Amino acid sequence: MSVTIKDIAKEANVSIATVSRVINNKSEGVGKETREKIRKIIKDLNYYPNRVARGMVTKQSNILGLILPDISNPFFPDLVRGVEDTASKSGYNIVLCNADNNKDKEASYIRVLKENNAAGIFYISVIKKNDNNLKLLVDGKIPFVLMDRRINIENVPKVYTDNVTGMYEMADYLIKNGHRRIAYISGPKHNSSSDQRLKGYKKALSDTGITIDPDIIKVGDYKLESGRQHMQALIDEGNNFTAVACANDMMAVGALEVLKHKGIKVPQEISITGYDDIFMASVTSPKLTTVAQPKYKMGCIAAELLIKLVQGRQISRKEIILKPSLAIRESAIKRSDNFENCSYR
Repeated sequence: MSVTIKDIAKEANVSIATVSRVINNKSEGVGKETREKIRKIIKDLNYYPNRVARGMVTKQSNILGLILPDISNPFFPDLVRGVEDTASKSGYNIVLCNADNNKDKEASYIRVLKENNAAGIFYISVIKKNDNNLKLLVDGKIPFVLMDRRINIENVPKVYTDNVTGMYEMADYLIKNGHRRIAYISGPKHNSSSDQRLKGYKKALSDTGITIDPDIIKVGDYKLESGRQHMQALIDEGNNFTAVACANDMMAVGALEVLKHKGIKVPQEISITGYDDIFMASVTSPKLTTVAQPKYKMGCIAAELLIKLVQGRQISRKEIILKPSLAIRESAIKRSDNFENCSYR
């Protein structure tokens, strides 16, 4: 016969309401010793609350949904770990929803989480302006936090990195190392972080008086293959450049593969940089100079904010912007005058 909440209350010599407060992570009305005693009994008796039934009664569960644009992107695991580590400490479980960069699939996940009484949602939008899916969230009256990609909406907590500054500092680093012809492989146009990084790149060039050449700016999709394709295009078109800044590490790795295949030495002939500082950046040959985002910290902060929302607690700051940093490794060095006017065909 399965253990019930009544059995826990009887064993602990407390009311059913007191046990319920402990199970639901409510701090009021239960002392520390009593709380620990009840938790020990729950563990000893191998009791598992009926989350479905509880959700039907309370219209909420201990489930937090995390909607990701692309689960195959190596940027996200550290962020997810930050969310999960923080949420689990407060008794919440994470359900991952992979939108596959599809706004309709994203909308479907929002509906599913709502129908299953999710307590809250971490939302990383597929596109930079997604009014319909935001309306689904707002109308569904589900607490949610925006992560990584910025969307202009009032009174919703947001946690993201200063992408403009991150790419500005990387482009400025290349400029200070003598590079004046810096090609750029951007992320997709529908992505807010991609827009901000391109803005940072252009601002760094403009502030130094370097003319922005649209011929050496390519629009990728944050995936490995687009890095390969656009690096190949830059070479095939005979463009002059001594460095390539990429809007993420995956595209930088793809570009690096093409340069190595062509026998073009990195960084002696072409310097190359990435963005995100995923694990792969530290194991390429040469190791990738990149912009490091505090991914784990972003996940932790977002979880703290969402849990506060779910529990009806006050949030003092609605927008938290984290500062990136440069991870200087081996793939970018001072420009050699010997290759100032090189054209690769």
